[in-house]
Amino acid sequence: MIEPDFEQPYGWEKERKQPWLLARLEELTAHHARRCEPYANMLRKAAPAGGGDGGLGRWPAPAAEARGAGRVFGGGTIEDLPMLPAALFKMAELRSVPPEDVFKTLTSSGTSSQRPSKIFLDRETAAAQTRALTAIAASFLGKKRLPMIIVDYKNVLRDRKSFSARGAGIVGFATFGRDPLYLLREDGSLDEEGLAAFLDRFRGEPVFVFGFTYLVWKHLLRPLEESGRRLDLGGGVLIHGGGWKKMREEAVDNDRFKQAARERLGIGRVHNYYGMVEQVGSIYMECEAGHLHAPVFADIRIRDPLTLEPLPAGRRGVVQTLSVLPRSYPGHNLLTEDVGVLLGEDDCPCGRRGKYFRVEDRLPQAELRGCSDTAAYAADAYGAAARAAEEAAGG
Repeated sequence: MIEPDFEQPYGWEKERKQPWLLARLEELTAHHARRCEPYANMLRKAAPAGGGDGGLGRWPAPAAEARGAGRVFGGGTIEDLPMLPAALFKMAELRSVPPEDVFKTLTSSGTSSQRPSKIFLDRETAAAQTRALTAIAASFLGKKRLPMIIVDYKNVLRDRKSFSARGAGIVGFATFGRDPLYLLREDGSLDEEGLAAFLDRFRGEPVFVFGFTYLVWKHLLRPLEESGRRLDLGGGVLIHGGGWKKMREEAVDNDRFKQAARERLGIGRVHNYYGMVEQVGSIYMECEAGHLHAPVFADIRIRDPLTLEPLPAGRRGVVQTLSVLPRSYPGHNLLTEDVGVLLGEDDCPCGRRGKYFRVEDRLPQAELRGCSDTAAYAADAYGAAARAAEEAAGG
C-alpha cells in the first residue's frame, strides 16, 4: 500500500486520500479487536447495522467474526466504521499491547474533579506520532529552529515516562525551537528577569512562542494589555492550543486573541491548533485563512447530534476524529465532545489539501437547562454513546 509522504502532510486530494484512509482504518479496527479485549467486547455489544442505538457506529461484519481471522471491518465507507466516545478513556484503561511494551503514558488535562484520560504508547506508536507532529509543524514553521518562549512551568516535564497533554505538546513542538525559556515560575508569576535576558540576547530575531491557549492569555497577553506594555518578538510566530472553554468564559474569541498577540507581542503569525491527548500527533493546525486542517494521516467527520449521521459541509454537529497513528491503543476513531462545522475539502485559499473546518463549542452537560434543542440533543446522544461504551467495557 502506498504510504503518504510525511514531507507533504497536506498533499493528497480526496480521491487519493479517502480510499487509503478507509483501508488503514479498517485494518486498525481489526487489529485492536484482536489485541484489546475491552474494545472487542464493545464491538460485540454495540448494535449492528439496522438495529439498536449503541452509539458506536454501524457496520455489517459482526465483531466476533473478525477477531480470530483478522477479517476487515466496514461496509465500504469510513462512516460505517465503529467509533468510540473519546470520554471512554477517562472510564477505562484501553491498550492493545502488553504492559511491558508500554513506553510512555499520556494523561489528559482536566479539573481536579475529573478522571484524566490515560493513553498508553509503545515505541512504534510514539515514533509515528512524533513523525506526524513534526511534519505538520514544519508546514507552518519551516525547518529553521527559532529562539523559543514556552508559556508554561518547567516542571510540567518532570516525569519523562508520564506526560500530560500539555507536556506532550511542549516536547513535540520544542523540536522547532532552541534556547527555550520557560516563562512561568511555580507561583504563576512571569520570570521577568529571564524574559529580559532572553529578549536582550535575541533582539531583532524572530521568536517562536508556544503554549496552552489559556495560559498564554492569562499569564502573558492579558497582563501586557492591563499594564500597557508591548514586547517586540521580531515578527515571530505563536502556536497555541486548548483551553477555549475558559477563554469563552472570559468572552475572548480567536480574533480577539490574535489581535492581542499582534499588538502586545508584535506577532502576526498566530496559529491555533485543535487536538487531544487521545490522538497525539494528529493535530489540526489553523492555516493563514483561519481554518483548521486535517493532515493526510488523519481526518474528521461532523455527526448529527441527534442521529449521529454524518453531515455535509456547513452543518453544525459533533466532531468525529480519525487517525491512522494509534496502534498501541484503540484511539483511531473517536467521537469527541466538541461541536464544529465542516467548511470544505481540497479548496482552502491557503492551498493545503484535505478537509478544513472550525470548532465552535463543547457539548453541554445533559443536566443543563436553557440550552437550545440542538445542544440538548447533542448531550443526550453523546451521553448514550458513553454509557453504552462504559457498560460494554465492563464485560
